[in-house]
Parts: sequence; structure tokens; C-alpha cells
Amino acid sequence: MTDPIFGDPRLAAVYDALDADRSDLEVYERIVVDELGARSALDIGCGTGTFALMLAARGLQVTGVDPAAASVAVARSKPGADAVRWLVGTADAQAADAADATDSADVAGATGAPTGVDVVTMTANVAQVFLDDLEWHAVLVAAWRALRPGGMLVFESRRPERRAWEEWTREATRQVVDVPHEGSVEEWVQVTDVDGQFVTFESPTVFHRDGTRIDSTTTLRFRPRAAIERSLRAAGFELVDVRDAPDRPGREWVYLAWRPARPVG
Repeated sequence: MTDPIFGDPRLAAVYDALDADRSDLEVYERIVVDELGARSALDIGCGTGTFALMLAARGLQVTGVDPAAASVAVARSKPGADAVRWLVGTADAQAADAADATDSADVAGATGAPTGVDVVTMTANVAQVFLDDLEWHAVLVAAWRALRPGGMLVFESRRPERRAWEEWTREATRQVVDVPHEGSVEEWVQVTDVDGQFVTFESPTVFHRDGTRIDSTTTLRFRPRAAIERSLRAAGFELVDVRDAPDRPGREWVYLAWRPARPVG
């Protein structure tokens, strides 16, 4: 099930206005383009397409996949969206399509052999929405299959020891934003349950123009670093680096994992 904040068309339409500062994505742009020199990418959980469009503007061949059709519809409506291949669905169902699209666009090399994409990304909270271990493993295997041998998976996950959820209160997060065509829109975040690694929070959105309130509930899983590293190895990756997120030091780890040529075990 897609959370309403991503799947409801009215909420998807105001998502970017309510989360206007996406400077966090500049970190990943530098990793993917400047550090890794990627020419193609699959963005899992692309949402309204901000990061996929950033990469496309740098000349990469990009596929964005997300299960929220409303969010992908917003992405498709943005300037430059024709440069990105947008897919509605889950990563495990769509990863092969992303690799095939790369091959068909003459990125396969002189032999024509399938190669897959150079980089797979999961930014923001995407890696934490997969609550079940089998579901998380399936996503990692899908990323592995979408990558060419030697390609890199890049994603972030919050550090559970930082206990970021303790700051997710209405008092600390409430904002009111003037949104074109909608007027004043209010939102906030409030944690409702913490159960071990699982944190559940509500994020209501209120449209002051007509008084409509749309509620959305999200659960994230805060996996410890050791568990994430084990899951990467189980999916066939070799861990290259785990680095402190430069835009949020002490709060998140950024993982870089390499796909070797051998098959998934």
C-alpha cells in the first residue's frame, strides 16, 4: 500500500512545495556523476522525480520507478521529464525493464551484450520503507540485477542511535506554506508509535482554502548499520564504503555497494 502523502493526487501535487529544500540531493548528484562517472541510473522510489531530473540534466540516461502513480504523474509533468523513463511499480518488478531500456539505448557496448545501469539509487527515506526482511532482500536483489557488473548501489539510511524520531512532533515540524493554485497549506509530523526498529508517524495535511484534511500514516524501519551490511552481502553486493552524510553529519549513513560479476548467491 502506498502512503497517501505519495499516492493521493492532491497531496502529490503539493509535495514539492512542502518539501522545497532538496539540497540533500546534491550530495548524491556529486557521488553519482562526479565521483562515479555514471552514464546511466535507476532511481528506486523516485517520487515526484526531483533527483531523476537532476541526473538527466547532467546527461545521464535515467529510469525512475515508484509504486505511487500520483507522484509519478507529477514527475512526468515537469520540465525535462521526457528525458527520463518513468515506471509505476515496485523495484523488483521493474528492475529488468530498466536494464533492458539501457541496453536498447546503445549503452550495452560494442558486443551488444546486456550490461544494465551504472548506478542504482535510493535517496531520502526510501531504503527504510521496506519493513520486512524478505521485502528488503527482494529490493536489494532487484538493484543487483539492474546493475551492470561493476555498477554501484548508493543509498542512505538514518542512524538509529541518533533517535531522530524524538524530534518528530507537531510543535517542531508544523509549517504553513502558500502553494500556487491551493493557497495556504498546513502540515506537520507526529510520532504515534515506536516498536523496536519500527517508527510510525502521522503526517496530516490541511488545505485551508476549503478546510480539507488528508491524513497519512507512515512506518519506517531503522536498521542498524551491521544489519544493513549483512543484508547487502546476502544480496550479492560487496560493500565499498559507508560514509557520514555530509549534509546531515551524525544522523545518516551513506552506503556504496558494488555489484561483482558473480551471480547472486
